[in-house]
Amino acid sequence: MRIIPFLFLAVVVVTLVLPMLRRWMPARRPVSDELVKDPVCQTYVVRSRALSRWRDGEPIYFCSAECLRRYAALT
Repeated sequence: MRIIPFLFLAVVVVTLVLPMLRRWMPARRPVSDELVKDPVCQTYVVRSRALSRWRDGEPIYFCSAECLRRYAALT
């Protein structure tokens, strides 16, 4: 029965500390799940799952590492 006070104390500490930690952490920006077109195979892929590279200040999205490799070989 000595574990119950310990568990209670742990819950209280976590309840008090977590909100403070969340305030100090930077806000995460969610990536929208819009579809982007792969320039190599012309497939559409969800942006959050696509591989990306920057070219001329713009992101280019790829559906796979193979398409990214083929694009790099063409340019």
